[in-house]
Amino acid sequence: MSEFYQQILVPMDGSQESQAALHRAIQLAKNLGGEKQSQITLANVIDTRAIHNISAFDNSMVDTVTEDARQMLEAYKAEAQKAGIETVDYRIDYGSPKALLAHDIPEEIHADLIIIGATG
Repeated sequence: MSEFYQQILVPMDGSQESQAALHRAIQLAKNLGGEKQSQITLANVIDTRAIHNISAFDNSMVDTVTEDARQMLEAYKAEAQKAGIETVDYRIDYGSPKALLAHDIPEEIHADLIIIGATG
């Protein structure tokens, strides 16, 4: 079983639920990685469909949201590294969070496990 979770995907949106998912991923990566520690990939998907519905939409809004996501993911990456996880990556994608997080990203990174926070 310890060989099973080599690539853990953790979608992050800044919520307490996603932070709890990260903490669980850190525990699993440290405990179940076997000889080779599991790798964690943090992902944030910016739903551009929601942004396009805003009447005052312009490209600077996408840039602002992207920079906020980058700063958030950098902080979570540092937290995971401080907890002892050697390999932590992050990515920012654009489109439908449901499609990207359920299919595209896990297939691309060959995720063995997705740990996602629960919603209300």
